Amino acid sequence: MAGRAQIPTKSSALIAMIADEDTITGFLLAGVGNVDLRRKTNYLIVDSKTTVKAIEDAFKEFTTKEDVAIVLISQYVANMIRFLVDSYNTPIPAILEIPSKDHPYDPAHDSVLSRVKYLFSAESVASDRR
Repeated sequence: MAGRAQIPTKSSALIAMIADEDTITGFLLAGVGNVDLRRKTNYLIVDSKTTVKAIEDAFKEFTTKEDVAIVLISQYVANMIRFLVDSYNTPIPAILEIPSKDHPYDPAHDSVLSRVKYLFSAESVASDRR
């Protein structure tokens, strides 16, 4: 199993979030929030004034931090940076697209779901050849 990614065995890992204010607030009330010594948070609140560049920078920052295990991103925000989300292929941190109050979940745009469907279709084709 030399090709598998090693999961770090730390005592704790963070969940990072990129979403609208209501979604972030709900997760903060559940205890997911974190502020490090440099006063950096593990979330980005996206509103009408947030630029795509700021969203891209937050996504890149969260996906390169060693202490982040999962990045939750609202699907409508992920659509703004779809090229980054689709090109991300590292297992940790895992990227999960979630719905928001104002934007319902659309499985047609979910990159994780499309990869799973592709893998299962490739496996079914491979098993039919045997």
